[in-house]
Amino acid sequence: MKKILIIAVLFTSCYTVERNCSDFKTGEFEFSSIIDDSLVTSQFTRTDKFEIELFNGIVDSSSIKWVNDCEFLLTKLNPRTNQEKRPVRIKILRTYGNSYDFEYSQVNNPQSINRGTVNKISN
Repeated sequence: MKKILIIAVLFTSCYTVERNCSDFKTGEFEFSSIIDDSLVTSQFTRTDKFEIELFNGIVDSSSIKWVNDCEFLLTKLNPRTNQEKRPVRIKILRTYGNSYDFEYSQVNNPQSINRGTVNKISN
């Protein structure tokens, strides 16, 4: 039993997830998701302080507050509802090539966490 445990520890300790989050702090990005059985895509530009998103022909802007190298808060600049006034926490889980996997949730609802993948289009 001890041998199995030692082998399992050796295999899991050798695997590290790549997180080059600083590569994704600024640039132009694309995010796709399925909504009501349809694939929808949003594009956004991120600067040091703002994120400007284009989704279904509507432009929306948010401020960015970086918590650490791989986690930030997005707060809409012109919220239309009380729910939109609440910041969204985004945490980059893994980076690879020009993409990253992330999880997101509203700050006041950490139990409802969703995941997605973002592709970087250009710097």
